[in-house]
Amino acid sequence: MRRAPRRRAWCVLAVLVLALLGLDRLFPLPAAAWPDSPARRPLEAVAVLAEDGTPLRYWPGADGAMRHRVTLEQVSPLYVEALLGYEDRAFWWHPGINPAALLRAAWQWLRAGQVVSGGSTLTMQVARLLDAECADRQRNLQTCATRSVGAKVRQMLRALQLEWHLGKREILTLYLNEAPMGGMVEGVEMAAQSYLGKSARYLSHAEAALLAALPQSPSRLRPDRHPALAQLARDKVLDRLMSQGAWNAAQVQDAKLERVFAPPLRSRVLAPLLAERLRQRGLKAGQAVVPSLLDAGLQQRLEQVLLDRLNTLPEQVSIAALVVDNSDGAVRAYAGSADFSDMKRAAHVDMVRGLRSPGSTLKPFLYAMALDQGLVHSESLLVDAPQNFGGYAPGNFQADFSGPVSVSEALQRSLNVPAVDLLERLGPERFAAQLRGAGLRLRMPANATPNLSLILGGGSTRLEELVGAYTALARGGEALLPRLQAEDPMRPTRLMSEGAAFIVREILENGGRPGAPFRESEARIAWKTGTSFGFRDAWALGVTDRYTLGVWMGRPDGTPNPGHFGANSAAPLLRDLAAALGPQQLAPRR
Repeated sequence: MRRAPRRRAWCVLAVLVLALLGLDRLFPLPAAAWPDSPARRPLEAVAVLAEDGTPLRYWPGADGAMRHRVTLEQVSPLYVEALLGYEDRAFWWHPGINPAALLRAAWQWLRAGQVVSGGSTLTMQVARLLDAECADRQRNLQTCATRSVGAKVRQMLRALQLEWHLGKREILTLYLNEAPMGGMVEGVEMAAQSYLGKSARYLSHAEAALLAALPQSPSRLRPDRHPALAQLARDKVLDRLMSQGAWNAAQVQDAKLERVFAPPLRSRVLAPLLAERLRQRGLKAGQAVVPSLLDAGLQQRLEQVLLDRLNTLPEQVSIAALVVDNSDGAVRAYAGSADFSDMKRAAHVDMVRGLRSPGSTLKPFLYAMALDQGLVHSESLLVDAPQNFGGYAPGNFQADFSGPVSVSEALQRSLNVPAVDLLERLGPERFAAQLRGAGLRLRMPANATPNLSLILGGGSTRLEELVGAYTALARGGEALLPRLQAEDPMRPTRLMSEGAAFIVREILENGGRPGAPFRESEARIAWKTGTSFGFRDAWALGVTDRYTLGVWMGRPDGTPNPGHFGANSAAPLLRDLAAALGPQQLAPRR
């Protein structure tokens, strides 16, 4: 007889389990609960980051929300302490609902005649955030149709379902990334970057408490609009944590000394054109967070140098610059234009990738190849005099001739006739093919083949390809393609011999007339300028032991920029950029 009640109990339990399984199948977790679900990708905001995690640029998701997804390990432990201490001390052990908290909330409601505390667990708050009825991004965690019994029951069931399918760390991570933080800002990392200008990894006690309080009423507590209310809410969190013994009195007292202040929300952008380029990569790969190899500090210095110079240029002239690490080809700074907000300069056009005539910037490669082929040595004499090469009669930039000159002088002064003579001996097809093998492609006009005009800018190429080829001078003759991300392969390609690279670099380091950039500088920089026909493009390339730098200046529409050429416009800018790298990067070779 005793077995009958037990059987009934087991039957009831089995029915309950089957009912729960049925409900779970009928009402599955929304796609937003699964971070890797393809269904959530259209909603994802995109964040492009520098190598150290500094955000370069954000794009909102299809729902308009701005978020930056992080893992639990990427958030300060202080924030997790503040969040759980204030919201849900029993988070790690309850099954999604906390009966004691619900009973306390019900008792307070009966005594006060109104809701005093909600009794919601952190898991229930996540369930609320995932509720379709709470899709309004201006929501907060105290409202959103949660006062009705039906809504509360729905959240409790969803919370149990979340705990069934997900681990505690996964649920906590969902909260970290979905919690509303005011306006269109969601998640702790986006809030930290937007209001505090820093990563959530590096929060102080005061900052952690502030961000823990925000989701309770994100519109009312926005620190950029209502700092006094935000400070009161923060202090309430601090007092709660002190009363619990989570933080001591000294920590709380110091935290309360910090005044709450945040500038108005605005888009903070670094390397905007590179960020857009990487965003397109990320979209194809389904990435919400797209890393890069950019050095955020160096990028800021680069952009400031370009902005300072831009004020001295005609209003339609743009600037592009690139800095590449010679050790691995990593792009450390990237500016496709100087001022992304200046539409008069076609700032939306990325001139790091623009196809332009390289002028005389290819000459170092020609001389290196000629050295490797035994056509010349560093002090061979070449003739700088009027010559006709099958109907092609080049002149010099200064419109005069110097007669017999050494290879070193011809390259340092960028004389045209000796270079064309050498190219005729080497062969234009061979020259173009060797450059192409190292990643520097020369695009010819329609129906044209490589010819002698190549060495004076008769083809077109990109700044990033030029900089990649110039790394050969610092790498013993092996060129590297610039790499934007860590997963980009590093493929060194032999462009010239080690001896030729050494000789050409020495020539370029010692070059230039008195008063020219770098001539009187202690820094050892191998540098070369170039100017395309009609003053359309001004170039300067520089090589140090650590970095290869490239600068382009001109009008993106290809119209002339009279009076501006490589030596008087691009080279001084290259000098300023080299100085911005810091003296430790420009030390003489030993």
